[in-house]
Amino acid sequence: MSTDPDLRDDLDEPLGPPVERPGGRRFGLLALLLAVVAGLLIGYAGGWLTPRLTQPGDGSAEAGFARDMSAHHAQAVEMGMIAFQNAVSPDVRTMGGDIATGQQAQIGIMQTWLKDWRLEPTGSQPVMAWMPDGAAAVKDGLMPGMATPEQMAQLRAAKGRQVDILFCQLMINHHLGGIHMVDAILAKTHDKQVIDVAQAMKTTQQADINNLTDLLAKAKAS
Repeated sequence: MSTDPDLRDDLDEPLGPPVERPGGRRFGLLALLLAVVAGLLIGYAGGWLTPRLTQPGDGSAEAGFARDMSAHHAQAVEMGMIAFQNAVSPDVRTMGGDIATGQQAQIGIMQTWLKDWRLEPTGSQPVMAWMPDGAAAVKDGLMPGMATPEQMAQLRAAKGRQVDILFCQLMINHHLGGIHMVDAILAKTHDKQVIDVAQAMKTTQQADINNLTDLLAKAKAS
């Protein structure tokens, strides 16, 4: 499975050697589930504690980003949980757990923004309408980098080393799509809280891509 070259062009710098992802831990399944829930609650708390100097409207880029990236992240959480449960490599399982907990926490932050802005979780505008190239970026109803229903079914049904390979391939593309969306909001917003969280997403996902690329090579060589 190949990675969309157009999405790779959105990276600010070339992929280098594997970068250690902060917070890597090996969880038991119950512990991971609790960590995902805790991450969501921490995200909500972080969103509430962040000072609000402005209140974006329903059709704003900030609201569109929060809604669309929450949905984008939700798929990554599911993919991470699948990898944590079924991958062969301990490093892939750890990566899956880290992604699931980290992105669940960010969903909590973005959903708290919407509550604080007195906006609904879903808006009246089409998906990706907040991006200049939003309509073109949506393919078969999917945001950039998102796995198709068929690809998700394949990942859920995979066994053994194939789980590791599929997860790494799909998550690399998923992160590249996420970075494309992050770059778009960074170019449009002046809201500091949105800028800070979006930039943190980009930094983490770029590091993840380096690690996933290395893990994918190892899985294919096994």
